[in-house]
Amino acid sequence: MNESIGLIETKGLAGSIEASDAMVKAANVSLVKRVSIGAGMLTVFVKGDVGSVKAAVEAGAEAANRVGELVGSHVIARPHEDLLKHF
Repeated sequence: MNESIGLIETKGLAGSIEASDAMVKAANVSLVKRVSIGAGMLTVFVKGDVGSVKAAVEAGAEAANRVGELVGSHVIARPHEDLLKHF
């Protein structure tokens, strides 16, 4: 996989929606999926080139903090092509 993956984890739906909106507006990234991991925790995945993903995750983290609770964020540059099959 030539693209990078970015993750934003929030507690609460409002924060994940706000983060998702901010990420796609901030950079040329695509939303890949949203995973509910229980107890109100949600993880949103985006993909794109590494620079765009870094910018998107930064914007998404700030947005999630404004509206809800940011649990964590991370960028994985050049992940293995099978990585997303497991989520």
